Amino acid sequence: MASVRKQTASVVKQNLLHKARIGHDAIQYGDGEIQVPEPQRDIIVAGRNFGCGSAREQASTAITGLGIRAVVAASSARTFYRNAINDGLTIVECPEVVAAVSEGDSLTIDLVNGLICHGDRHYPFPQIPASVRKILELGGLANYLKANLLDPPPSGPAR
Repeated sequence: MASVRKQTASVVKQNLLHKARIGHDAIQYGDGEIQVPEPQRDIIVAGRNFGCGSAREQASTAITGLGIRAVVAASSARTFYRNAINDGLTIVECPEVVAAVSEGDSLTIDLVNGLICHGDRHYPFPQIPASVRKILELGGLANYLKANLLDPPPSGPAR
């Protein structure tokens, strides 16, 4: 279970290497001050077209660099959605949850069954395919490729 941070994030594109530094430097909330989420607040709940205009992977990297583990949005930009998956950031679309939650509420995201639990209410969202869930479980596409596609070294003498 995680607590919600319901704010609109404005992502400033930066070309920095370290995730935490990207997160601290790139995310600004509505009041213009950089705020670091509390550890128990690791879900962003956002409105329509979340991530629009952020075609580079630094946008999702900035969010994960702040310790955010998931985004629940009314809708999201397709490019941002794919970059988020590749970066290991869970992103689901569920407009009903966006309308129902408040800052500090607790949510549980069940990727296997396509449900978000908010108190005693359950909100369905389009199920994420098993292959995409595996990418998320492993922390992103690079880790998925390392785990699944690299040939193991030969066990015997080289021929």
